[in-house]
Amino acid sequence: MRVIAGKYKGKPLRSPQSDNIRPTGDKVKQALFTKLQFFVVGSNVLDLFCGSGALGIEALSRGANKVVFVDKDRRSIMLTKDNLKSVNENQVVLNCNYDVALAKLDQKFDLILVDPPYASGVYNNVLSLVYQHNLLSDNGYIVCEHPNDMIIDSNFIIVDQKRYGTVTLSYLQKNEKN
Repeated sequence: MRVIAGKYKGKPLRSPQSDNIRPTGDKVKQALFTKLQFFVVGSNVLDLFCGSGALGIEALSRGANKVVFVDKDRRSIMLTKDNLKSVNENQVVLNCNYDVALAKLDQKFDLILVDPPYASGVYNNVLSLVYQHNLLSDNGYIVCEHPNDMIIDSNFIIVDQKRYGTVTLSYLQKNEKN
C-alpha cells in the first residue's frame, strides 16, 4: 500500500494485518482523488472508519489543509498514527465510534469519506447524523465507498456514482431544497 500522488507520492504505508480492515484499492483511491483533485486542495477532511488512514493521508498528500481520522478499532488507530508519523503529519485522530465522533465534532468539513465495513449497515445512519449535526460545508462532498448492490438513502443528493468491479463510489452533496 502506498500514497499514489502529491507531496508523499510513492511513500509506502503500513498495511493492516487484520481481516477486519479492508483498505481502499489503488484503482478506486486514484479515481476518487482524480475526480476531486482540485477540490481537495485547502480542504478540511473527515476520514470516518479510517482503517489504516490511507484515504486521509492521500488527501493530505494532495493538498488538504486538515484531516480528522476516526475509527473505533484501537489497531486501526495505531496503524493510522504510524502511517501519519511516516509522512511527518500531525493530525487529529479519534478512537471512538462514528456516532460519538459525529456528535462531538464542532466544525464543517469540505470532504467526508465514509468507508465502513460493508456489512455494518451504518451508511444511512452515518449520513443522517452528518445531516443532523450539519457537518458538511455548503459545497462539500460526502464520498461513500460501498458494495454495488447497496442503496444510499439520505437527505443528501447523489451527484455522481461510479462502479469499480464490485465497489461503487457515491458522491453526495447538500440538497439545495433542504
